[in-house]
Amino acid sequence: MAGNYYYFLEGAEKEMLKKSARFGVFLLCLFLLSSCGQAISTGQLDKVGLLVPESVNDQVWGTKGYKGMLKIQSRFNVDVYYKEGMNSQAIVERAVKEFDQKGVNLIFGHGNEYAGYFNKIAKDYPHIHFISFNGDANEKNTTSLNFEAYAMGFFGGMVAGHMTETNKVGIIAAYEWQPEVEGFYEGAIYENKDAEVTIQYVSQWDDDHIAMEILDDMLLKGIDVVYPAGDGYNVPVIEKMKGNGLYAIGYVSDQSDLGQSTVLTSTVQHVDTLYELVAEQFNDGTLKAGNQSFDFQDDVISLGEFSPLVDESFQKDIKELIKKYKETGKLPVK
Repeated sequence: MAGNYYYFLEGAEKEMLKKSARFGVFLLCLFLLSSCGQAISTGQLDKVGLLVPESVNDQVWGTKGYKGMLKIQSRFNVDVYYKEGMNSQAIVERAVKEFDQKGVNLIFGHGNEYAGYFNKIAKDYPHIHFISFNGDANEKNTTSLNFEAYAMGFFGGMVAGHMTETNKVGIIAAYEWQPEVEGFYEGAIYENKDAEVTIQYVSQWDDDHIAMEILDDMLLKGIDVVYPAGDGYNVPVIEKMKGNGLYAIGYVSDQSDLGQSTVLTSTVQHVDTLYELVAEQFNDGTLKAGNQSFDFQDDVISLGEFSPLVDESFQKDIKELIKKYKETGKLPVK
């Protein structure tokens, strides 16, 4: 499947929709021209491409990018394409060239590594805008989308601190720079001053072998709530916690479907919603270059569904704290 394009609308159905859309726009233009002498703008968005380093079928990060493409295709009625296994500068350059030949003018690189790839080639494609995640965009037609994840981690940590029975909480992080990791630590301590929080690093997003070794060590230490802050290994970690009758906080997606008696809540990044928002900004000419940040206030970050094991009074309290944070930008302090 790697390296293949996918077309979401094809054949007669696609042609019929295009003809209907053109006819509708034609009638609307006639109306506007007759009433105010100005034609309607159809927007800047032509076609959209997505590059993912691994697969869109991972049910976590890659799948969220795929769903973002579906939302854009449905919202704007444009062709969208994706390519998998895009994990080097040379491969990305070939993919961008192919996208360009197909008339794509907005490309999402689904990860922080794409910021560097795009910075090197953006000047060669001034008619294309390049989007990456959690990187550093430094060309006038590049944008990096950065999730402000500290608060997300803080509220997830509060849940862990509240629900631990051994006062021992674990974080299996991918990298030291993840703001959600520090936030989770602080949130757990804020909620439970007796909590002991252990942090260990995988140094990869998707090395489930190392992650499981870390988990085994944490279980021996009596840790009963774990936050697997890596989208490539969080599912097997949660499954093992479930097998041991222990708790986890989901990561990136709402992972309550893995077990409501195990997943206390999830720190959710609504990547698909952010994709649609960015496409809208690009279409109307308001998308800014550089590094752009998004948080709870933008409705692209949230806590997921709560386990029924989390008492309702605490759920109510934390929802109120999140509401205040969205209004003021301030986290609770003691």
